[in-house]
Amino acid sequence: MDDNFSFEKINKGDILISEPFLPDANFERSVILLCSHDETGSLGFVINKPSKVQINQVVESEKHITDFAYIGGPVEQNTLHFLHTLGDKIEGSLPVHNGIYWGGNFEQLSELIALKLINSTEYRFFLGYSGWSDGQLEEELKQKSWIISNKYNNDLFGYKSEDLWRIVLKDLGGKFKMISNYPLDPRLN
Repeated sequence: MDDNFSFEKINKGDILISEPFLPDANFERSVILLCSHDETGSLGFVINKPSKVQINQVVESEKHITDFAYIGGPVEQNTLHFLHTLGDKIEGSLPVHNGIYWGGNFEQLSELIALKLINSTEYRFFLGYSGWSDGQLEEELKQKSWIISNKYNNDLFGYKSEDLWRIVLKDLGGKFKMISNYPLDPRLN
């Protein structure tokens, strides 16, 4: 990131890839999909941090949803959100980028899951979210905490969570391909 960073370089639908040495445990080796970015701030979900909580434990009336939730971020972890690739099949969905949608009619999603008309590579649930106030994300980018990319496809949900950080970095090529192989703790290398 250069010193001439401008607001226009970040867009809804970009992914934020944490730098290998990001000192915040909430975001270590995280990949965040930005679902909202404007003059009021930014909101996204960490898409590669599964929790040990099943959706049917959070929404007890949905016994058939046995998928595990992901930790969307440190903000309001008592809220449930979802991303999907189902588009118009879910009323009220908001397009994010490249065939990925945010939210919509939960009952429709639940019914599609119950009827086994969709599989878990087409949706993902999140507890909480990652949020930044106006200018906060830009400041973190100036500090080189994040790598921005819009080079991905809607298959983000198809990769193993523990591999996603490396995969999206490798896909960027160049120096990022080298960074993708950096060990979690270089002292143990």
